[in-house]
Amino acid sequence: MRHPLPSRLSAALAAAAAVATLAAPALAQTAAWPTKPVKVLVGSPPGGPSDLTARSFAEQLGKRTSQPVVVENRPGAGNNLAAGLAAKAEPDGHTLVLSPDTVLTVNPLVYRNTGFDARTDLTSVSVLASFTQMLVCNPATGVGTVAELAGKAKAGPLTYASGGPGVPGHLAAEMFVQAAGIRMQHVPYRGPAPATLGVLAGEVNCGFLATPTVIQHVKADKLKALAVSSATPSPLAPDVPTLAKALNQPELDASFRLVLQTPSGTPPAVVAEIERAAMEIMKDPQVRARLQQSDVVAQGSSASEAQKVMKAEMARWAPVVNRLGLKSD
Repeated sequence: MRHPLPSRLSAALAAAAAVATLAAPALAQTAAWPTKPVKVLVGSPPGGPSDLTARSFAEQLGKRTSQPVVVENRPGAGNNLAAGLAAKAEPDGHTLVLSPDTVLTVNPLVYRNTGFDARTDLTSVSVLASFTQMLVCNPATGVGTVAELAGKAKAGPLTYASGGPGVPGHLAAEMFVQAAGIRMQHVPYRGPAPATLGVLAGEVNCGFLATPTVIQHVKADKLKALAVSSATPSPLAPDVPTLAKALNQPELDASFRLVLQTPSGTPPAVVAEIERAAMEIMKDPQVRARLQQSDVVAQGSSASEAQKVMKAEMARWAPVVNRLGLKSD
């Protein structure tokens, strides 16, 4: 024979059931991520800072989540192609994009008709790393130092290559020519690889290009390294001076960040999971050491820190874009 539960106990159980029912939607919203393979889009070819960082991150993320994490290179339009694909992807955290900060700080001011706005259509989750540029010249240019290059530029016309309008190499070069008080003609290419080939072939005198992209040519004496754009020397080329030292202008620093982003509208709980993973992975000693060998400095910031840094970088580079009158379709 069953005995009825005391009224107080029945009420308590009913209340607990009600709480569980109310909590169910909240639990569903914070369901485990990822639930399927993750794609990390990169807007540059293999071998550059973005690609190397994305692959280190993807490898560790796959190990931690037991889901496949695939890096997909979609170079073009100053990293806009990859960023645009991510902006239009399903906002569920399974499509990410890793881009230089110029996608946010410069491209919206330069490129028209992209079909998206990285400032509103993407959410910055973490600054995964930072990287710098190296000033290299074709040996036939006949310069071995920044001072010699500046002197030659004042004596006659010289050219420099970049991977396109508003990319890090373009900005670093413009910082240099302004600081040195010289003029050099900008020759934009469709990406860093063609720009490097242009300098190697002597089509262009010099270029500010990512260190991992050009260091092999420097070591083979096919390119002459004059300076790096960061405030500290490159571990890959410690004998190459910083631009700040070469020009005796300590404030000069053109370092750039690699920002991990998701489509806007991604649930906050999923963004938080990605943020946590990014912070943990980029603090892993093995990841940091591997990236340092490629002249990339691992960071792994919080989402709030990433958004704060991007805001500061927008204010930093906007005057440069306006001064140069950069516009591109």
